[in-house]
Amino acid sequence: MNLSEHFTLQELIESPTARKAGIDNTPDAPTIANLQRLCQLLEGARELVGAPLLISSGYRCPALNRLIGGADNSAHVQGLAADFTVVGLPPRQVVELIADSSLAFDQVILEFDRWVHVAVSARAPRRQVLTLRKG
Repeated sequence: MNLSEHFTLQELIESPTARKAGIDNTPDAPTIANLQRLCQLLEGARELVGAPLLISSGYRCPALNRLIGGADNSAHVQGLAADFTVVGLPPRQVVELIADSSLAFDQVILEFDRWVHVAVSARAPRRQVLTLRKG
């Protein structure tokens, strides 16, 4: 199922950890609607950087989120956040490009200098730009 032009449901729910633990990481209809909203932001980011985004984490059901030690209030659980990298671009540069753009993001976070976390919100976007260095 395509969520947008370049993103599928499968890539936004894929989790080797869930598969290994036997966790069903299938979202419900309202969460899929959130993922579609998220994918509009991801499409904008993809256009901004001029390259595909490699999604490492999208939707996480509550059981998966607990298993990996995600925050209780993680936007991933609602289908409103994704983590990604871009081949050939340092995550810091990707964060700067998104932060300086007109994209309607709620949060963009440089996580451990290794990947980018972006989130959308049902409310007005806060446009928070953060850096996470330690757990």
